[in-house]
Amino acid sequence: MRLELPFRPDSQLTEVMRLRVQSLQQRGQKRQDGERLLQSNEAVYRLDFSQQALRFSHWMVRLAQPGRLTITATSQLWTPDLTNLMTRQLLEPAGVFWRAPGAAADAPIQFYEADAHEFGERIAELAKVRKVMYFLFGFEEGCSPESVDCSITFTADS
Repeated sequence: MRLELPFRPDSQLTEVMRLRVQSLQQRGQKRQDGERLLQSNEAVYRLDFSQQALRFSHWMVRLAQPGRLTITATSQLWTPDLTNLMTRQLLEPAGVFWRAPGAAADAPIQFYEADAHEFGERIAELAKVRKVMYFLFGFEEGCSPESVDCSITFTADS
C-alpha cells in the first residue's frame, strides 16, 4: 500500500524559534554552544506518521518557480517545547531540491539522488519509533514557502 505524507508548515513552532533569535538579539546574548538558531529564510515543517512500518519510495517536490529548497531533518531527541535545537540533532544528509532559472515549468525538479534516497530511508527508519518528525526547510534563490509543495511517499508494510 502506498502512503503519501505531506510536509506541513508548523507556524507556531517557527514563531517560537524566531522569538528565541529575537530574544537573544534584544538582550545582546549569544546562542548556547552548539545551538542551531533558525535563519530568516527557514521555517519548521512537520511530518505526521499515521503508520510506523514504512519503506521509503520517493519524494514529491514541486517548485512553482526557480529556486532551491533544502530540507534538514531533526533527530528524535529534539523536544521543541522544552529544549533549544542543537546542531548535533540535525541529520545528514539533507535533501536538496532545485529548479534552475530558465527551466521549463514541466521540467522535473533536480536533486542529489543518492542523498535524497538515503534521507528518505532515514526518515522511514525514524518513523518506526516516531509519530511526528520536525524538519527545517531552507528557502533560497527565489524559492519561498508559497512556491513549494512537498511530500514523501512510502510503501506501508501490512
